[in-house]
Amino acid sequence: MARFGTTADYNRIRHWIERRGGHPVRIKDASDSETVRVDFSSETQDEISWDEFFQGLDGSRRAFLHRTETEDDRARFGKIVRRKRLPH
Repeated sequence: MARFGTTADYNRIRHWIERRGGHPVRIKDASDSETVRVDFSSETQDEISWDEFFQGLDGSRRAFLHRTETEDDRARFGKIVRRKRLPH
């Protein structure tokens, strides 16, 4: 059974994405500069730096939901989700 985790830790996110051949991109024609996503294709038109990606992630209060344990450790299931409030 697959397990999932959510993180806003820059190093964990970048490692997970790069290990699977992904890179950060800005959504084409987005009016909001904080609209970022992950792309695994080789024909990305709007590739951005990791710094820009994390600024967008933080600016939109998002985190990265990803598969943490699988039979195939290179499975690409991951998505950007809203951050939950941390308990006080």
